[in-house]
Amino acid sequence: MIKEFKDFIAKGNVMDLAVGLIIGAAFTAIVKSMVSDLINPLIGLFFGGVDFVNLFIVLKGEAEFVSLTAARDAGASVFAYGAFLMAVVNFMIIAFVVFMLVRYINRIKDASQKQEEKQVEVVPAGPTELSVLTEIRDALAKS
Repeated sequence: MIKEFKDFIAKGNVMDLAVGLIIGAAFTAIVKSMVSDLINPLIGLFFGGVDFVNLFIVLKGEAEFVSLTAARDAGASVFAYGAFLMAVVNFMIIAFVVFMLVRYINRIKDASQKQEEKQVEVVPAGPTELSVLTEIRDALAKS
């Protein structure tokens, strides 16, 4: 059973998946930084400096809070629609970046496959069985 497990782990698909997960986790950190440090400030600037994360409605109670964190720390029941909107924006950006990455990788694969197909040499076909037998018959008839 251990040998079967080792064979399973050593197969290409499992190793590819492991590498993909590791690179995906690292890539997620890069994309999160891009979204929070570059894109969100631009969106906030476009909408007049509004920080979407701090858009919320207090559902229970009449107290007013400066930020979503302050409201949550006070134990208020909040409807944090701004955080949800930012999560949707983050998802859309991450999905677009991953789409572009996969698209680029597929183009590279297609180009390498086309190059390999061009490099395949056409091996000349050898004589057929019939032609060999015909030659042998003719050679025997001459002798």
